[in-house]
Parts: sequence; structure tokens; C-alpha cells
Amino acid sequence: MNGPRQLYEFMKSASIAHAQWELEVSTSVFKSRKKLLILLVLCAPVLLVSLLNAATMLGGKEAYAPAFCTQSVLFMSIVVGVIAGLITGCIGAGGGFIVTPALMAVGVKGILAVGTDLFHIFAKAIMGTTVHKKLGNVSLKLAVVFTIGSAIGVFVGGKANRAIYDINPVLSNAFISLVYALLLGFLGFYALYDFLKNVRGSQTTKIDAHGGGYAGTTGLAMKVQNINIPPMIRFDEDFVPGGKKISWTMITAGGAVVGMLAAIMGVGGGFATFPMFVYVFGVSSMTTVGTDILQIIFTAGLASITQYAIYGFIFYSLAMGLLIGSLVGIQLGALVTKVVKGIHIRGFYATVILAGFFNRASTLPAKMTQLGVADFPKSVTGAIEVGGNILFWAATGFFGLWLFAKFITNLKELRQVPDTGEVSVGSVPKIQKRTTG
Repeated sequence: MNGPRQLYEFMKSASIAHAQWELEVSTSVFKSRKKLLILLVLCAPVLLVSLLNAATMLGGKEAYAPAFCTQSVLFMSIVVGVIAGLITGCIGAGGGFIVTPALMAVGVKGILAVGTDLFHIFAKAIMGTTVHKKLGNVSLKLAVVFTIGSAIGVFVGGKANRAIYDINPVLSNAFISLVYALLLGFLGFYALYDFLKNVRGSQTTKIDAHGGGYAGTTGLAMKVQNINIPPMIRFDEDFVPGGKKISWTMITAGGAVVGMLAAIMGVGGGFATFPMFVYVFGVSSMTTVGTDILQIIFTAGLASITQYAIYGFIFYSLAMGLLIGSLVGIQLGALVTKVVKGIHIRGFYATVILAGFFNRASTLPAKMTQLGVADFPKSVTGAIEVGGNILFWAATGFFGLWLFAKFITNLKELRQVPDTGEVSVGSVPKIQKRTTG
């Protein structure tokens, strides 16, 4: 495969891995009365305040109004969470990339959307995952070194986001929109190309997020493992006689990249850990599982608290709405995927990702004009931005309504589907369910 194609498969498998984790967390919460009670305790104050329209009860409206909560704010956050959950559960990828752009599309500042998304991921991680039950095959040496790098990346990425905001809030919004436009544009157009090839009957490459797309250690991973920069770390001793070894430097650098992506984009970092460990470092998927769980909790927690919460860049009421909506949405999405054709899932994946791309890209002309680097007429920039918003909400809204219709019309059939003990997300091959506690 050529370079861009490999990058696309890497990013797509990263998105699939994050979707798999999201579904497991959601399932874990809904199967535990204790966790449902915790969810109720976390969300009850926000629900009460919004119903009473007592917006100042959780803290004033000064600064960035992280606690401001009304019925409309809560409703929109739940809607965004449900849509992201439906995308994650049914398509099996992409939902995590939609939250921050969707929050920005409803008027939330970019830096506040990033911090809120990170906090919602952190809350979901600590509530839905029991770490100690998954540490059987994790290499603690790898985990510690990776999180050291992740911490470095978090502080660099968070500092960069805040520094840009301090220079100019408009520049901050433009920067975050540009990052998402580049990411979603690359993913979306490649996904559309894959979909059209599949429609014409061509075979497309399917990559299992947990390493199923490649047999054994990749060529890139072998090259990385051959870089002999002390100290070296041994891992996978249970799967390979004598284990494998890799330089501390490589793991730390990988962690720094993940931490920086998490802090800048608000995606938690978990979406990149699986493919990085499996395809770049050559770590077995079993060892990667526990490391990824630790990384998500550590990275999302460190980024949300030290880089955003203490500076007032987290919208807590929005985060609770996202948490409620996504946990419900992903369950519905995962159910509906049993009665949706794979080709439709591929098509919707491309459509939703491209809608996110056009939404963020449509804001750039206005931001460039405000920053003085371009001179577009206000009527033109306004029309482009409104068009991008309409396209985004039309695409995601139609997708959501279509899924609900599928759920209602196939309710009888879905009730008869036996519980096989497997977790299946979107069009991804079913992966044996891991214990989530």
C-alpha cells in the first residue's frame, strides 16, 4: 500500500478501536446497577438545575461559564451525545471525531469544546472500566513509559491550545477547526473512495482494529524494534520466547504524540493507541488492551484537569449531557447494526465524516476574514458557514432518524437475536468480548 493509503487504514483502525472501547464502557455501565446509580448521582444536579433554569446555582456566568446550564443547553448536549453514540455503535468508527465539531457547530468555543469532550471521556472511562480485571497481559513497563510520554504531550498540546486562545480566541477557533477539517477531510474522502469501490464490486481492505488486518509483526514494527537506543524494554514474554524488546525512546515518543493529539483535539488519545502499539511497535493485541485502558484514563484525566479544568475551559453541564446521550446512543446503534447492511454502514461512515469536514471547513473563510489574512464579503462567509451547518445537521439528523426508524421497525427481530457474548461494532468483524467489570 502507498503512504496515504496506509495512513488512512491506520487512522480508520484507530477510530474503530476507540468505538470498540466506547461500546464496552457503555455495556459495562448499563449492566451494573452500581454504575447506573453513580451516573444518576453525577447527572442529577445538572438535570435539576436545568429543569429549574437556575443557571447560576453551579457557579456564576463569569469567565467562560463552565457551569451555565439551561434546558436548551442540556438538550443540545444530549442530542450531540446521542448522535455521536449512534455513529459509534452502528458505523463502528467516527463518533469520537464528531463531538468537538458538533459542540462548535452549536456555538461552543473551540477550546471549551475540547476541554468538555476530554472531561466527558474521562468521566466515562473511570465509571465504565474496571482496570485491574484487564491487566493480566499488560506490560507495566510499557504502560509507565508510554504514560510518561503521554504526560509530556498533554502539557505541550494543552499549553499550545491555551497560548493560541490567549493570543486571539478567533485564532483558537480557526486552529481547532483547521485541525479537524484536515483530519476529517482526509478520512472522509478516502472513506468515500472505499465506499464507491465497494459499490462497484471491488474488494476493499478491511482492517481489524485489534490487529486482524495484518498477520504477525509489521515491517515497520520490526524496523522500530531494531532501533537500539538504551534503555531497552522487554515485553510480550508470554507470547514470544524471550519476549520482544524496544527502545524506551520510541515508546515515550509515541506517548507524546498521543498525549498531544488528545490535548489539542479533545479525543482522549485512546483512538491512536491500539494501531500505534500493534502496527508501529509490534506489541500483541492482548498486551495492548490493558495499556490502552490505562492510557485513556491517565491521558484524558491529566489533560482535562491540568490543562482545561483549572483554567475554566470545561462546560460541566454539557459534559454530563454528552455522557448520558452517548451511553444510550451507542447501545441503540450497536443493536441496529444487526439489521443494517454493511454497504449502508460504509456509506454513512463516509457521509458523516465528510459532513463534519464541510462543517469545520465552512467556518474558515469567516475566521480568516476576522483575523485579517483574507477579505471575503461578510454575506459570502455567512452563507458558507450557514450552509456548512445545515449540511452537517441534515446529514447527522437524517442518519439518527433513519437508525431510530430501523430500530422501531425491526424491534421484534432484534428481541429474538441471541446474546452470543460478543461485542460487535458497525461493520467490524466481531471481537471476543473482554471483561469490563
